[in-house]
Amino acid sequence: MPADGEPLALRVSAAPPETAPSLSTVRTVIAIVALALGGFAIGTTEFVTMGVLPDIADGVGVDIPSAGHVISAYAVGVVIGAPVIAALSARLPRRALLVGLMGALLVGNVLTALAPGYRTLLVARLLAGLPHGAYFGVASLVAASLVAPRLRGRAVSSVMLGLSVALVAGVPAATWLGQTVGWRSAYWLVVVLAAATIAAVLAVVPSTPGRPEATVRGELGALRRPQVLLTLVIGIVGFGGMFALYSYIAPLVTDVAELSRGTLPVVLFVYGIGGVVGTALAGRLGDWALFPSVAGSLVTLMVVLAGTALVAPWAPGLLVGVLLVSISGSTLAILLQLRLMETAGEAQMLGAALNHSALNLANALGAWVGGLVIAAGLGYRAPSAVGAGLAAAGLVPLVVSAVLRRRDRRPAAPAAVGERLPVG
Repeated sequence: MPADGEPLALRVSAAPPETAPSLSTVRTVIAIVALALGGFAIGTTEFVTMGVLPDIADGVGVDIPSAGHVISAYAVGVVIGAPVIAALSARLPRRALLVGLMGALLVGNVLTALAPGYRTLLVARLLAGLPHGAYFGVASLVAASLVAPRLRGRAVSSVMLGLSVALVAGVPAATWLGQTVGWRSAYWLVVVLAAATIAAVLAVVPSTPGRPEATVRGELGALRRPQVLLTLVIGIVGFGGMFALYSYIAPLVTDVAELSRGTLPVVLFVYGIGGVVGTALAGRLGDWALFPSVAGSLVTLMVVLAGTALVAPWAPGLLVGVLLVSISGSTLAILLQLRLMETAGEAQMLGAALNHSALNLANALGAWVGGLVIAAGLGYRAPSAVGAGLAAAGLVPLVVSAVLRRRDRRPAAPAAVGERLPVG
């Protein structure tokens, strides 16, 4: 429950009930699946790079730590694109905006597949990342507008589930394709998925208006809220620990656990299963106790990252560690999204988009720090250990947020009838 006692599902608003499209249950489900397909495409392009990182390094003539900057370039694109596009486009019709964002993803992946060298690949990945966060922000609001208020939280999580399912199916399949046919083929697969999403959105997602009254200044005003900023920092630092491990999972599997390259898709499948479990778990935990669940998932992530660094040479231990890191990391990511929606006020599209900016700053941070310790000669287990340290550092803004939250929830003078208490 949010701090003011209102069920979270009621806070995930998109359009007033009187303007929400009236659709049959089947049509609503199909529309949400179409939106989730976009999440599937985005998840595949974001995470497949880790699976084919050695192939990319060989293909463009750089070492693995340098190739890791390709991951960071995509993340920087998300960080830039999410707040800028969300703030500038709040007034636009949402279906048209979804199509435009998915079209931009398609173009970015075409450029990735055609990139002739390392520098052009970096630029292509940055461009591919620009629509990422904004798409999830818009898709979340569209999904919420299609259902009754009591179902809006589930609708939003269903869109996010597309990202988790990508880790189970899209990333392993694209990784296998990239290893078998060539790394560029993995991104051509994403192009096909993006085109399919555009067709599906145009066919089954109803047209919904934007917010005519929205202004860039008003949307960005959410960034003045301390709880929004603290939640973003938790995501950037704490979630960076997960990416420190995941960015270099390929050499961790082959060089540390001494498994064959053909085993990597299996490991990624295990990671994807953990993502689906964590996403489902996050919805229940968020309904039960959102803020304590954020704290619990962050501490759990810290512990399992440290444990994975210890057991990585033992193949069964590595598989269990990867599964637990995925469960705790994906749980944390969804809980942070719900927390931002709770605290962003009217700028909910920006709040939803900013979560992906934060998580992709975490992506960039984790990949960068992981590359540093590898380049320093500490080995491929070191990123997991450093990741545990990043998760521990994420507890600092969490504690500050908890202190402010407790202060804001202290009883004050009796509120007038109908007056809302502050959201913590």
